[in-house]
Formats: sequence, C-alpha cells, structure tokens
Amino acid sequence: MNDPNHRNAPAPEPAEAPGPAAPEDLANLELWPIGNCQASALVDRHGTFSWACIPRVDGDPVFCSLLDHGKGDDARGFWSIAMEGGRVVEQSYIRNTPILKTRYADDEGNALEVLDFSPRYRDKGRIYRPVAFARVVRPISGSPRIRVALRPAADYGASDPERSFGSSHITYRIPAMTMRLTTDAPIGLIQQESAFRVERQLHFFFGPDESFSTSLESGVGDMLSRTANEWRHWVRGLAIPFEWQDAVIRAAIGLKLCQHEDTGAIVAALTTSIPEHADSGRNWDYRYCWVRDAYYTVQALNRIGALDVLESYLGFLRNIVDQAKGGHIHPMFDVRGNPELPEGEAEHLAGYRGMGPVRIGNAAWYQIQHDAYGQIVLSNAQAFADRRLLRISGVEDFQRLEKVGERALSVWDKPDAGLWELRNSTHVHTYSAAMCWAACDRLAHAAQVLALDEREKYWRENAARLQAEIMERSWNEEEGLISSTFGGNMRDASIIQLLDLRFISKDDPKIHSTLKAVEHSLRRGDHMLRYDTADDFGMPHTAFNVATFWLIEALSLTGQNEEARRLFEVMLDRRTGAGMMSEDIDPKSLELWGNYPQTYSLVGIINCAVMLSKSWNEYR
Repeated sequence: MNDPNHRNAPAPEPAEAPGPAAPEDLANLELWPIGNCQASALVDRHGTFSWACIPRVDGDPVFCSLLDHGKGDDARGFWSIAMEGGRVVEQSYIRNTPILKTRYADDEGNALEVLDFSPRYRDKGRIYRPVAFARVVRPISGSPRIRVALRPAADYGASDPERSFGSSHITYRIPAMTMRLTTDAPIGLIQQESAFRVERQLHFFFGPDESFSTSLESGVGDMLSRTANEWRHWVRGLAIPFEWQDAVIRAAIGLKLCQHEDTGAIVAALTTSIPEHADSGRNWDYRYCWVRDAYYTVQALNRIGALDVLESYLGFLRNIVDQAKGGHIHPMFDVRGNPELPEGEAEHLAGYRGMGPVRIGNAAWYQIQHDAYGQIVLSNAQAFADRRLLRISGVEDFQRLEKVGERALSVWDKPDAGLWELRNSTHVHTYSAAMCWAACDRLAHAAQVLALDEREKYWRENAARLQAEIMERSWNEEEGLISSTFGGNMRDASIIQLLDLRFISKDDPKIHSTLKAVEHSLRRGDHMLRYDTADDFGMPHTAFNVATFWLIEALSLTGQNEEARRLFEVMLDRRTGAGMMSEDIDPKSLELWGNYPQTYSLVGIINCAVMLSKSWNEYR
C-alpha cells in the first residue's frame, strides 16, 4: 500500500530544457496539491507547478501546463526548478502538512531538495493566507546546479503576461492579479533561465505585487515554520480512527485545501476538464461549490471532528438560503456565492493529453436538482445540537431552514436532472426524493432539540408520508429492486446511499436484494460504475471512485465486513503518491481519470476508515 507521506517517485529522464519534458510524460495525475485555502497548486512528479489559479481556485490558471502541450521555448503556464543532469528521486509531504519536499540527485553525488508551500497561519487575530506560493531550495551534497523557469500564462493560456524587472524581483502583469517573484537567487540568471550552482539555501516567493518587508531568508523561513505548525495543530484536533491514520489525515488535508476559506465554499475539485476517460468529451469544470458535494465533505469531516470547515460552510449556506427566499435553489455556485456559471471553452489550451475541450464554467448551474434541498438541511442539522460550535443554530435559523423544507415538500415527486446531472433527460429520481425526505426528517430532529413540539409533529408526519410514498413508487416487485427512478427498473449507485441516509434499515430485505442487483449490474472487478446505461455521451467506461466507497459502506452495514475491508485496502492502493484520488478509474488499466483531487473520493476514504477501523479501546 502506498505511504502518502513518503514515496520514491519513478525516475524520469533529466529534462534538457526547462518546463514540460514531453506531453506524454507530464500528462498524468501523479500530482501533489499544496495550498492555503485561498490559493492552491498542483506539483507534478518533476517538481514543476503545472496547475494553479489566481486569485481564487475558480480563477484564471496562471499555471496551466497540465492542460497544454507546449514544450521548450513555446511552453507556458508552469514553474520549474530543475536540477541540471539530475532527476527527482523522492517526493513526500512534511508530516501532517501540505508542505511538499522534492529531492533531486544525479549519479555524481550532487543532491538538493525543494520545499513548496503556500503560507497559512494565524497572525494578528486572523488567518494569513495570501495568493502566494513559496519555494525553498536547499543544497544537500556536492555542487548541484539548477535552472529556474517561471512562465505564467494569462487568459486561460491565451497570452504571456507583460514583465518588468527589479534588482531582486520580476513582476508579471496578469489581468486577474499582478504577481511578483521575489528571490535571493541571481535574478538575471532566472530572467534568462540559465543554470547556476546552488551553494546556499535559496528562497522564492511568488505572490502579490508588493515589496517583501524582511529578508527572504528570515521571512520565508518564518512562513514555513508557522505554516507547518498551523497545519500540525489542525491535524492534532482531528478525531481519527485507529487504523489507516495516515490515509485519513491526508484525505482530510486534501478536503481542507478544497475549501475557499474567505467565504466557506467547498469546491468539488481543484481542476477543470480532466476527462472521465480518454477522448470522452466528458470534460467538466469542477472548481465550484456543489451543494451536494459540499454536504458530503462536511459530513466526512464532522465524523473526525473538523468543525471549522462545517462552521465556515454553514455561513456560506445561510447566505444562499437568504437569497432564495423559499424559492428555487441552484445546485452549484462559484466560491463567492454566484450561481450563474455560463459554460464556455478555453480555445488556447489543448486539454489533458490533447483531449479537449477545456471548459470554463458549468451548465449544470441552471439545472433542476431537487436533492440540494435535503443536503442543505442535512449540512445544517448538526448545528442545532452540537455544543462545541462557536455559533449554535437557534429558532430563527430553524424558521429560515423550514423554507427549504417546504420547497422540498413541493418538489420531491417532480422530475429533475438528478445527481448525475443528465443534460438531455429528466426523471423522478429516487435519490432526489429521498433527499427531500431527509430535509423533513432532519427538520423534525432540529425541532425536537429546540422543543418546538408542533413543528416537530408537522415535519415527522411529512417525513413518514414521503418515506412511504417513495418506497411504494420506487420499488420494482418483479426485479426485487428499489429503482433509481420512480416506476422503473434502473440501477445506479445512488441507491446505495439510502442506507447511509437512514432512509431504510440495514435489516430491510428490500435493501439487501437491491444491493445485490446493483452490485451485479455495476461492479467491474473491484470497482463500481455510476450506472451502466447510455447517457448524453454514450456508455460510461470508467468506474466512479466514490461509488466503490459507497459499496464498501453498504457491505459493512449488511454484515460483509471481510469483503468490505479487502475492497477498502484495494482502493487505498489506487491513490496517488500524494494520498489523493481523482473522480474516476479505469477498471482494467487502473489508471485514474477525472478531476483531481476529487472531494467525493477523499470523503470515501474517511467514511470507510471510520466505519471499518478497529476501536482505539482495542489498542489500549
């Protein structure tokens, strides 16, 4: 099984020129996320920044070589620090942090390491998290030489930003935000991308166009130390299971990096347009906050005590509920809470392995997806009862949330696009209806906590009515199946979630026969498809990673613990060296596809570990 904190990376051939060595070499998902909940970047196995957006995760990708084929002098959208004649021999995170260490060496005994991070720590009563990336180069042995190439792009790869130079900095006038590289390395040699010897520790700070107030050595060194301490203390507060601790910690950090802390929004992934499988056209922009995905994220983090993510996200949700005024709620938003995300294409980016298009925005924003009402209430439910929270929800919050419940009552049996966001067809989806039931059920729980007896009765009665009707209209007696659509016989992985939702008891024979039917239809070896019918883009070819985790949970809940544990270990081996997963996997080649890192998949790691782990009491 991979150890996500320490990995001996495959040894690529030394690059003769800065930047991407070859499209087929760089275009893979062995990527290491760094970030500070404002800015984030993906570092490839050569130690090159190949993806990062400014000034937010859903902004312009200043580093975009992950989705482009440029090479040599024509390449742009990357930041490389390459050791001349050397290669990457090891990549790992500093324990319990997203601070990446990349070690380079050659056959002559020369070696160095590079530390990559985004500053994040508490300062003057707030969290300091600039749109910035810092790199520290440390010589280890011999006389290593490096070549630095910083070539940001602008307008989704369409142009090179204008540059100007100072005695220790280079300014890049990017439309989204003017950025400055400040360094104590020879600025002229960096400007012309010449190789030079590393005889002392060097520092690079790529951030806002502002003067550095201290020496780089002390300033960046202080940032590094404080950032490491901030993350370690955050991890220290997690209530992790006894088994699979490293996997859970790494997944939790990955989820934390997907939160835009300024507003509390949680994005589905850090990337756009990584195809779900080769040449599929299933290239979507996931750099936005889906109400559904964010619910699953806070649910998983709540299980290990990361309440700060929940509290921030609830602030984001309260604004959304206020704006809706009891009416339609969009399924997704940008990180500042704007729902309109018109879908277009970045014509100047070739796409992952040349498999375009590269999409900006997502047309799902205007879809009807009724499950969102349940997920809003589910995300809020804990806030009425958890005494640890800084802000405990009260009667006024409940009354506002009731408007969401009333909306769920009015739409639960109406067609929608469903959680799979079908673009050219609608159905009455069992999963969406069950989520509307959950809105009623959890409002009843909240009313009970608040001693609102009449409201508790109202919501319990409605929940019971919906539950009975949903079961009647989704049950297919002939197939012995809870269909994924009313009155049908469709099988998809979402039905497995009825167990975790507590919509149906684990002892009900109907869920046992349904699980058997769904597994028979969708399981491909050790992996689960979302569904096995043609959609707008034809037949699916890759398995959906979180669906496999859903299967693992269901197996455990129905008494099949040995198979659940075996399958969980298999999925842990599917992670990248960074301990992350994308959205999809080819069940034959086992290659990861889809946007990365995917919150759904990281949620699955945490939920399954919590469910399957031995108790700490057994260790004591």
